[in-house]
Parts: sequence; C-alpha cells; structure tokens
Amino acid sequence: MNAETTVGRAEVDNGIGAVALRKWEALKAGDTGFLPVIVALIAIVVFFYSKNSNYLSAGNFTNLMTQMAGVTAIAIGVVFVLLLGEIDLSVGFVSGVAGVVVATLQVPDGKLEIKGIVAIGIAIILTAVIGMLQGSFVAIVGVPSFAVTLAGLLVWQGVVLRTIGENLGVIVIQDNTINNVANYFFTDTWGIILAVAAVAGYALAALVGVFSRRRHDIHSDNLLLVLLKVGLMAVVALGAVLWANGERGFPLAAVIVIVMLVFWTWVAERTTFGRHVYAVGGNAEAARRAGINVRKIKILVFMISGAMAGLGGVILAARLNSVSLDAGGGTLLLDAIASAVVGGTSLFGGRGRVLSALMGSLVLATVENGIDLVGYPSNVKYMTTGLILLAAVTLDAFSRRRLARSGR
Repeated sequence: MNAETTVGRAEVDNGIGAVALRKWEALKAGDTGFLPVIVALIAIVVFFYSKNSNYLSAGNFTNLMTQMAGVTAIAIGVVFVLLLGEIDLSVGFVSGVAGVVVATLQVPDGKLEIKGIVAIGIAIILTAVIGMLQGSFVAIVGVPSFAVTLAGLLVWQGVVLRTIGENLGVIVIQDNTINNVANYFFTDTWGIILAVAAVAGYALAALVGVFSRRRHDIHSDNLLLVLLKVGLMAVVALGAVLWANGERGFPLAAVIVIVMLVFWTWVAERTTFGRHVYAVGGNAEAARRAGINVRKIKILVFMISGAMAGLGGVILAARLNSVSLDAGGGTLLLDAIASAVVGGTSLFGGRGRVLSALMGSLVLATVENGIDLVGYPSNVKYMTTGLILLAAVTLDAFSRRRLARSGR
C-alpha cells in the first residue's frame, strides 16, 4: 500500500460526516465533553446581559479575566489531584502562604529584602515543597489525602494568621514587579501581537501533528476540521484582545494563566508522566502492576498542586496589592475545587482535562460577576454556585454509568 492510498483512506475514514457520527455516538454513550459547560456559559451570558447591558462591556470583561486568574491557576493543580482520585483541601491556605511570602520578602525593613521575580520564585518553590511534604504522607505513609490536606488547611491557616498578625493584620506590597502580575495590561499593539503569535503557534503545532501522523501511517484528525479549529482559535484570541482593548488592554494575569494551561495540558496529554497520572487515577493497583511508580506519581502531583496554588496566591495578592488575615480563606478553596469539577474533571479519578480548570472557573466567575453587577444579595451567589456544583457532580455520575454500560 503506497503513501497516497494510506492518506486517502485516512481522509475517507476520517471525513467530516464520520467524525460527526462518532461524536454523536460518544455523546449518546455519556461522553458529553465540554458541551454542558458551553451551553451553561451561553445561558448565563444571555441572562445577565438581559438584566444589565454593561455585563458585556470591555471594562467588565477585563475585570472578569483578572478576577478569575488566581482561582484558575489554583484549579489547574486541583485537576491533577482529582485525576488521581485524591483531594487537596489545603490549596486555599497554601496560596495564602505564597502571598504572605512574597509580601514579607519585599518589605523594605533593612533586613532580608528580596523583590520581584526572585520573591515570586521563592514563594512558588516553597509551596511546591509543601505539596511534596503532604504528598509524601499520602503516598508513602498511606494517610488518606482528605485527612492530610485537612490538617494542612489548619496548619497553613495558622501560619498565615501568625505572620499577618505580627504585621498588624496587613502587609502592603510595594514592589511594582509583584503588583504587575495582576495589574499590568498590555498595550493594544502588544495585545494583538500576542494573539497572532498564539494563533500561529497553535496552527503550527496542529498542522505538524497531522502531517507527522500521516507520514507514519497513524490515524490523524481531518485536515479541514483542524483548519476550522485554527480559525475558531483565531476568532477567539483576536476577539478577546480587541474586546479588552476597548478598555485597559489584555491583562498579564490572563496571559500567565493561558501559558500555564498550555504547558500543563502538554504535560498531561503528551508526556509519559501525564499518561501515568491517568493510569493511576483509573486503577492504581493495575498501574502499579504495570510498572508505574505510583508513589512517585502521587508525590509529583501534590507538588504540582502546591506550586499552582502558590502561583494563584501570588496573583491574588498582587491583585489586592496586599495580604491580610483572610489570605487564602473565604470561598477560595471551594471555588478552586468547584472550578475543576464544574469544568468536567471527575471526582472519581482518571477522567478530565486541564482545560476543565478554565472552563469551570469561567462558569463560576461569570455567575459571580453577573450577580454582583446586577445587585443580587450574596446568598443568591452561594446558592447558585452550590446548585451548579451539584449539577456538575450529578452529570459526572450519570455520565460514568452510561460510559460503563456502553463499554467505553
């Protein structure tokens, strides 16, 4: 069989009609993907826009992106933990520790004064070490992750309260580099340049993947569908930048989150480590018998959770230009876990994508932002968030049962 015949067969077997049929069969079997999230987002936007036309203004759009950046970063780490079928209840106050560290290090008190990127790096490394410590108790000692991270929640809350209490309840961040993490907005020109670069990079990666698979006679995506995806990516990226340019410009915090999403998606879906994470989450005993170092995988995943909580904490601290006694508290933990679950990551392990963190965070942030803009009381926000979370978990349970019955 020559190369032309192989490529031709790939195109026939993977035509648009065949792809659509497979998607429809998967949907009937319970594999809903991001469809429920997309439908929910459209409904939310339409509802709140009907209540207040400022909901889709450029100013509110940029506020929404900076508002959800910190939670999304934390939720990325939570996704990895949930893929193992574990839980990390400490991420909220671990993020608070990171905020306290960067704020404390940059204080010009004539003692140890560390600013900028170095302070941020130290904070993230420290929270990764915290994750490694907690993960070691789970993986080596065998303590359930619920108990370990619940203890961590209390310990790190105490650390935050003690440190902030010694500084009269608040530490103001004066370092511009740290504050710019959440308060810097690109100029209109640079925003467009970044969007074009992102689309070009996505297009190059997608096309190289298609042609590489075809060259090795491996099943590949339909080329027309790939081009349509690239076109959709271009519309979304350039549209978002042009929308944000109507106000202050595209925020640096959003760019940081997007870079993290791309990197961790690559880790989860294109590396041996990522495949091992899914394998352990699907069946830890089977993964162990297959030669996978389950203990190592668990420790590394909790390190990822800690590091991403640290990054999220830095973003949240920079957004407020300070840290106070409630750093890492409030509904931050629940928002991060809910974002991962609402986005489609299963609580039962082995199923989900890193992109779930962004999709779920977007749903929750659009609801909270809309409720605040319209002027509904806080109790509506909490009840709505709870109902959305319950709906997501219920959908996941039904989906798993249907997939099991269909043999997928």
